[in-house]
Amino acid sequence: MLIKLYGNEPETEVRYSPAQCIGTRTEIIMGRPDADHISTSYVERQNLTMRMCMRRFTRLTNAFSKKIENHTAAVALHYMHYNFCRIHETLRVTPAMEAGVTDHVWSVEEVIALVDQSTTSQAPGRL
Repeated sequence: MLIKLYGNEPETEVRYSPAQCIGTRTEIIMGRPDADHISTSYVERQNLTMRMCMRRFTRLTNAFSKKIENHTAAVALHYMHYNFCRIHETLRVTPAMEAGVTDHVWSVEEVIALVDQSTTSQAPGRL
């Protein structure tokens, strides 16, 4: 984990100005990561993409989920589309193709077929 340390100089402190980053420190939470590659940039970018693509994560919106099941389904659909259906500009393929998980760009119909498969294979009355 990369922890950013913030602070202001007392003479330049203004009431609503953001604090300046005065340093960082790294803390290993799990595993043995390469210290040169510890960064929060990847997860922060993922969080931003999710907030911008799914209005459920934006403050002051009426697109929220009233049930946790609906919320988890919306997040799952977002990531399925993001990783399997959407060609990313920098990769020129989908992330799933880049990782070797699939060999083609999935259509929305294929994703819906997966959803239909999973709901028919579950016990009756449960979603």
